[in-house]
Amino acid sequence: MTYDERLQQVAVLGAAGKMGSGILLLTAVEMADISLKPENKGKTFVLNAIDLSDEGLAGLMDYLRVQVIKLAEKKTVWLRQMYADRADLVENYEIIDQYVNDVIKLVRPTTAMETAYRSNLIFEAVTENKDLKVKILKQLDENNPNKPWYFTNTSSVPIHLIESEASLTGRVLGFHFYNPPAVQKLVELIVTQKSQPEMKQFALDYAKSLRKVVVPSNDIAGFIGNGHFMRDALYGINQALELAKNRPFYEAVYMINRVSQDFLIRPMGIFQLIDYVGIDVVQFIMKVMNPHMKDEELHSPILDQLMELGVKGGQQSSGAQKDGFLKYEKGTITAVYDLKKQVYVAVDEFAASCDQELGELPEGHKPWKAAVRIANKDSHFGPYFDAMKQANNTGAKLAVKYGQNSNAIGRRLVSDGVANQDEDVNTVMLTGFFHAYGPINNYFA
Repeated sequence: MTYDERLQQVAVLGAAGKMGSGILLLTAVEMADISLKPENKGKTFVLNAIDLSDEGLAGLMDYLRVQVIKLAEKKTVWLRQMYADRADLVENYEIIDQYVNDVIKLVRPTTAMETAYRSNLIFEAVTENKDLKVKILKQLDENNPNKPWYFTNTSSVPIHLIESEASLTGRVLGFHFYNPPAVQKLVELIVTQKSQPEMKQFALDYAKSLRKVVVPSNDIAGFIGNGHFMRDALYGINQALELAKNRPFYEAVYMINRVSQDFLIRPMGIFQLIDYVGIDVVQFIMKVMNPHMKDEELHSPILDQLMELGVKGGQQSSGAQKDGFLKYEKGTITAVYDLKKQVYVAVDEFAASCDQELGELPEGHKPWKAAVRIANKDSHFGPYFDAMKQANNTGAKLAVKYGQNSNAIGRRLVSDGVANQDEDVNTVMLTGFFHAYGPINNYFA
């Protein structure tokens, strides 16, 4: 089966979700573009958008239409070539309207799982739960005579477990899009020892067509991205607990969040990042990973406590940040949660004293937005972190320890065989987490 033939019958499971909708958008556009090739004229392309929520599916179609219009406006020259035989399409808006209709008509929104029984390729983007994934994929495979390929978007579940328990020998791989899939460039590709070579090649061709950066990760729970993030988050939480021996926990959270963002020059502080992903999601991923860890415990009682209190973080459907460790107003951090009193304490009440204790940022500091654009990383970050190591303030000392730990996490991912090389770890953190420099470096030696 050729690349184009494989994409004639496709299904996306969890299509109305945050990840599924992005995967559906990218796949619908790829399928539509293929269908416009002269050699494919007249062939039928079907993309089944499967989700349990009728309301979600209705919103999905609105989302698709808006996004496809934006994409079409960027490639009107190519679309003119594709529609060159259509004398009725003259103006750009006519061509764009036609393309949008051609994309949308491929998509069949449905709550019926049975529509995937004819698919050749199935993207799975349901809840990060191994047993649920296995149950669904096993049901599909037992009723689909086409021996389809399965691309699971799991960010933490070992692929060989899904493969074995769902009896999908050689026909499932991990294709982990980063959120949001339509914007993020990174994809982690995870294969098993039994994965069909032609399936892996298709995955690489598909990613190349979508202009994604592919990083291979070995089939170990959490892979590279969550393998680093979960440990980095746990370190940040524990560092805050250590600080909280001499001050309120909410002050410690504020300080570590600022250290990890401002001193270490990241797009978000570690507690804001946990909130962004979702406290519930982070807790769950740690639970998924922990049984597979031999000599470490990926668990935080603080996350358990927040979950019991209903403090979950995450994002609104609009993309706006929900309150978690931190409280947000129009994207700005305004307060920090006090676990003892179970209320948010305004940052204005304590930030000045915390900032004074942290001290000044090292000489040569550039904020993340400027630093991330620096081409020669070593020429800037080398002197910057040298100055930090020479500084004698609390913020610098905490940041150096944090950077050293982040470095150690990255190196361990390589030594444990999760990543093949240092560069793979750095690429994931630079591309998927938008760090300004890779965690594996010589800055913290």
